[in-house]
This record gives sequence, structure tokens and C-alpha cells, in this order.
Amino acid sequence: MPESRRRQLVQELMAARRAVRQAGSEGDEGGKALRAARAQVDAAKIALGERGPVWWDDGAPDLTRRMARNTAYAAWYAAACDAASGEARLVAPGEAPIRPAG
Repeated sequence: MPESRRRQLVQELMAARRAVRQAGSEGDEGGKALRAARAQVDAAKIALGERGPVWWDDGAPDLTRRMARNTAYAAWYAAACDAASGEARLVAPGEAPIRPAG
């Protein structure tokens, strides 16, 4: 995508986000203005490639909406989980999981 087009779409996205905020602050929760502004945000994100179908092909499997423990990341996920609570502790690859004190 040409840089000029990307800039234009980002400006449209920011304007749409401001419209969502304005509609919400004006008490239009669930109203026409809010729905229209959210539709504009969605359209801008799709045009930027942030939403919608995958537009790249890197050969990696699509793991969207898959539980980490059921993917190739299962070992990393298990190492990053707190054994007692099962809560994930985010760590950089290769680092030891962060364990809560106590």
C-alpha cells in the first residue's frame, strides 16, 4: 500500500474513533451516530488490513482462536503458566516464567 494511502486511512480511522468517543459522550449509546461511527472504524481497519481475511501468506498455520495448549506453543505455554493457579505469566521467549512471590 502506498504510504500516502496508508496515511489517509489512518487519518480516517482516527476521525472515526473521535466520532465514537463523541457519540458516547453525547449519550448516544446504541444510537444511530454510535453505530455509524463504529462502522467507519471497522471500514478503516479493514482497509488498513487490521481486520478481515488474512492478506499475507507466510506459510505459518492460522492459529487464530486456538488455545495455546493445543498448538505448537504448548510447551512454551506450560512453562509460562503458574502451576498452582494455571494463570499465564507473560515472558519473553527463552526466559524463565515469572512466579508470584509467596
